[in-house]
Amino acid sequence: MISAAVVAAAIGFVPTAAQAADQPAQRQGSATAAVDSAKAAAAKSTVFHSPAERTVRTSASGKAAAPQAAGAAGRAAGAGAAKGNAGLAVDLRASATSGRGFSLASQITTTAGAPVRVDIDWGDGRTDTEHVTGAKLLTSKHTFTEVGKHKVKVTLTDQDNNVTATNSVDVQSLGSKFTPHAPTRLLDTRSGIGGTNHPVTPYGVARVKVGGNSGIPADATAVALNVTVVSPRSGGHITAYPSGTEQPTTSNVNFVAGQTVPNMTIVPVGADGYVELLNRSYGDVDLLVDVTGYFSPSASAGGYTSLEPFRIADSRTGQGTWGPVAGQSTFGLQVAGNGAVPASGVTAVALNVTVTAPRGAGHLTVFPTGQSAPDTSNVNFKAGQTIANSVIVPVGPDGRINIRNGAWDPADVIVDVVGYYSPGSKASYIPTTPTRLHDSRDWDFPVEGQDFRWLPLSDDDPAITAFVLNTTVTDTQGSGHLTVAPDPYTYAQRYSGTAPKPTPPNSSNLNWTRGETVPNLVQASTGTTGVIDFWNRGWDRTHLVVDMFGFYDKS
Repeated sequence: MISAAVVAAAIGFVPTAAQAADQPAQRQGSATAAVDSAKAAAAKSTVFHSPAERTVRTSASGKAAAPQAAGAAGRAAGAGAAKGNAGLAVDLRASATSGRGFSLASQITTTAGAPVRVDIDWGDGRTDTEHVTGAKLLTSKHTFTEVGKHKVKVTLTDQDNNVTATNSVDVQSLGSKFTPHAPTRLLDTRSGIGGTNHPVTPYGVARVKVGGNSGIPADATAVALNVTVVSPRSGGHITAYPSGTEQPTTSNVNFVAGQTVPNMTIVPVGADGYVELLNRSYGDVDLLVDVTGYFSPSASAGGYTSLEPFRIADSRTGQGTWGPVAGQSTFGLQVAGNGAVPASGVTAVALNVTVTAPRGAGHLTVFPTGQSAPDTSNVNFKAGQTIANSVIVPVGPDGRINIRNGAWDPADVIVDVVGYYSPGSKASYIPTTPTRLHDSRDWDFPVEGQDFRWLPLSDDDPAITAFVLNTTVTDTQGSGHLTVAPDPYTYAQRYSGTAPKPTPPNSSNLNWTRGETVPNLVQASTGTTGVIDFWNRGWDRTHLVVDMFGFYDKS
């Protein structure tokens, strides 16, 4: 007897919404809790303090008293300048609450009963005023127009005693913005670029200098890298993380012996300006690392606008370019003004680039128009392979990009747009500690064929517009591809099982064949609900692993 499921598959039906909604609460809750924990850790790392001892008191005549740090002697010296309310002071502690937002705690010390006006100058032309009549802790919220460094000054005015007291604290936003960088190789363990000319040993670490290297500023907070594994001696994976931090349990590039495989990663930069790459395998491995951009607290850099994925090129159908791309040839694509991408002001674009049915081994290089093809790679492939990689590439002055087939044989190329960077885009990037959000192997809960896994990553925070994720499929039971897209239905609707099954977009994020473990970076839009769907577009089940490296915040 043929089962109903087999019949449904044969005529094109897919599993019901109830099946996709049948996810135990702890499986979704663990992802939400992991996101919240990573967000809290990022905010906790951005605290700025100016103690009360730094308060400068001034008399009505304008003569400054000694700072409170001078102790009793200083207060005595300043008594002539401001005799009344000698203890007037303010302790300032600013904590980041979002990409551009802060919470300021002002602990005011003053003589009981003395009316004091509190003026908070945020340094961007805005001032808040409060009034107190005794010692008090004031909490104030503020969102700056731009990321970057700001000086916040608090002035206490005791008019009865003709004295003011001022303290200030320098703050830097939690969020960073993106500056595209001409594709440049920072590390090649085969040739010595980057300071080493030998493979990374088993469970060894390669250090990549980022801050202060190749025009990247020392205050870069995160970097967009394409990491390529070449000729590994055994299977394993590479883990990228900021120098000076604990080695996380996440992965960025998975490989088997002899495979050459790339993957894009956006990784935080350590305090010393380095990124570290851990070889989690039992064999030596060569590594190539190419930079395409960096994030910094520069207000003049570009914010990110996340888009629902859409296709701008498919050589199989003649979209963007007609027919397989010939070996050693280049074709151009208009990005600015295409689909939801603005016609002007775009500095870089986030893509997913797929090679399919290549006639021979080689690589693709994606680069802006107006320059020669760089000596870097974005997608490496072998004959007959279908493989995808995330790409962030600067846009040329004419709004176009180029894609070069570095192989000697033709290959079909597919390009999907997932977002863009521009000075007018408000979302800034907040890097987090690499964090595992979901591993279906932990629950023996693979994603069934033609089904999807939904994760509520920011349903309680509409300011988050996208997540930077590394998605990995493993223990694949057949061929297929993964599509990541925002869910149009809320967490409550999904959890109750009342939401119908959405329609996935015509795009792909990674491709696989039976038995493969394949990763790819995904800049996943949160849409309007904060729920993200991970679609298994194959007909057979696969396990899914999702790691987070940061998120984009518009507040």
